[in-house]
Amino acid sequence: MSASRSSPDSTLTLDDARIAAQLVTLRDCLRWATSEFHVGRLHFGHGTASAWDEAVALVLGALHLPWDVDPAVLDGRLLDVERARIVALVRARIETRKPLPYLLGEAFFAGHPFVVDERVLIPRSPIAELIEHDFAAWFPDQPPARVLDLCTGSGCIGIATALHLPTAEVDLADISPDALAVAKINITRHEVGTRVRAVASDLFERLAGQRYDLIVVNPPYVDARDLTGMPAEFRHEPSLALGAGEDGLDIVRRLLREARSHLEDDGVLIVEVGNSDRHLEAAYPEVPFLWLEFERGGHGVFALTAAELDEYAAHFA
Repeated sequence: MSASRSSPDSTLTLDDARIAAQLVTLRDCLRWATSEFHVGRLHFGHGTASAWDEAVALVLGALHLPWDVDPAVLDGRLLDVERARIVALVRARIETRKPLPYLLGEAFFAGHPFVVDERVLIPRSPIAELIEHDFAAWFPDQPPARVLDLCTGSGCIGIATALHLPTAEVDLADISPDALAVAKINITRHEVGTRVRAVASDLFERLAGQRYDLIVVNPPYVDARDLTGMPAEFRHEPSLALGAGEDGLDIVRRLLREARSHLEDDGVLIVEVGNSDRHLEAAYPEVPFLWLEFERGGHGVFALTAAELDEYAAHFA
């Protein structure tokens, strides 16, 4: 029989069904998946950094097991349906180049799970570290009372902030109705609806009169050159959430002009611009952007206080 035909009891090809039958333990699946990912020459950048890490994420995710599972589980025997699920996911990851969180329907950010699909960017911002430290560098004595997560996507930054700062009120704003639909699912999932709301807004357009202690933004910032050269995995993400003009600063320029009127006088603006950091410094050479450093890696995130936005307002105008 041809290997392209499906076996009668699953969506696997006959060859893959034979492979699944030989993957007795979870450890077997990890080794096989890692090998397949190396052969498939995948790109890793949506929560993992290597074929092994991707295999671990896929196998544990497929079996609904936590990251800190007891290592003794590795040698446990799998059910037929579990082996079939893992093999099918590995094949889908290789053949479609779809990022793993989309295949699993879930991504972790700042220690919390979030529903994700192709309506939103996959959470991976280094801003997670700032959330885990309660933004203490700017609010050492009292946490911010009002927070805005602008260009929110799945809502991961704002919702994680609300979970880490139980007294904060948080607005999630995005121009995309599809993204806000996912954000609302995550608001419900984490039961933060009394303190977190989703707002349809083109940046600050529908936030007139609203002022915040902290505005955090992970906007579209990929420049035209980087957008063209992105691996296939990134093409599954919404283009609206990635590209931002020739130098990647179309949205950021508006932010720098408009943010001050929505910040309290002692407030802080934190923005991720990734590889477009060089374009930002070239565009505003006089502005002393504070570039943040992260223990787990990541770059291109700056902070400006309300006072600094006032001082350099002429440059942003």
